[in-house]
Amino acid sequence: MNPMNLSRCRSPLALPFNKLHSRSSLRNHLQRRKSKNIRKRMKRLRSDMQEISREQGKIKEGQRQVREKFEAVESECELLRKETNIIMQQSMSTQLRLAFMFQILKARENHDLDQAAKLTSALRELIARENQQKETM
Repeated sequence: MNPMNLSRCRSPLALPFNKLHSRSSLRNHLQRRKSKNIRKRMKRLRSDMQEISREQGKIKEGQRQVREKFEAVESECELLRKETNIIMQQSMSTQLRLAFMFQILKARENHDLDQAAKLTSALRELIARENQQKETM
């Protein structure tokens, strides 16, 4: 055997070099595999982060739409409250006018023309005040 070929053959003298070479080769191989796994994981994490970012954008858009709808409903509710108050005031005003008219009719029926004149005057004042309030609104 040639001393130069000792490292190539499997002689007992060549073992330490081969073991040393195989250890470093194995270490390099494991390190490369570890690096590859880390790169794969990083790539997967980046894609997961992009997906999460897209989902967060969709959630934000959904929240914005819900907020807009909620504000529209609140606005509509406020408008309905105002309209309801106006209708209640009109109803109370109508009830009051009807009560005056009924009392005027009763007074005329009882031939109490003085009382009927006072009630008629009060009814006219009430109607005049209501008309003034409508004009100021």
